[in-house]
Amino acid sequence: MKIASAKFIKGITGTADILYDGKFQVAFIGRSNVGKSTLINSLVTNRSLARTSSTPGKTIRIDFFLINNKFYFVDFPGYGYAKTSKDKREKLRKMILWYLLYSEVKNRLVIQIIDAKVGITAFDRDTLDIFHKQNINHLIIANKVDNLKMNIRAKQLQQIKEDCGNSPVIAFSSKINIGKAELTNSLNPYLS
Repeated sequence: MKIASAKFIKGITGTADILYDGKFQVAFIGRSNVGKSTLINSLVTNRSLARTSSTPGKTIRIDFFLINNKFYFVDFPGYGYAKTSKDKREKLRKMILWYLLYSEVKNRLVIQIIDAKVGITAFDRDTLDIFHKQNINHLIIANKVDNLKMNIRAKQLQQIKEDCGNSPVIAFSSKINIGKAELTNSLNPYLS
């Protein structure tokens, strides 16, 4: 799949017509500061499409980007950032759970992004359980593999794969250009 065009359509904070317009959705979720927006920008080759911030927890809405005039990349707020209020963290967590369990959006692939150095967090594990129990199409991205020294990278990725059970895992780094082709190829069956 080649991404020829990408544009921001709208941001939402709850249910909205765009969720149900029939276009396929590739949803990106993960904890704050895991690199969701940077990964999206890398895929579309536009550094400023998805908002990135040096302040984790900045995104507070679900952003929809129309790709190739056919499907959406959906950028979710990051969860779990300790310096945001407990109420806000809980609201973001509920927003993600609502999308996964209750939104009735079926035409989707959920990409869960984890920090390759940190590994699977408790909420990541809870989300993986939902994917498996609800048969939600998903991929796991072990992001920022450039932060791992070469001598421990393979071992850490193996541990992540074991922790993810039968979920497909792709090692990724926009900084050193690892995983982009594998990820875009993984999208092909859903978007053809």
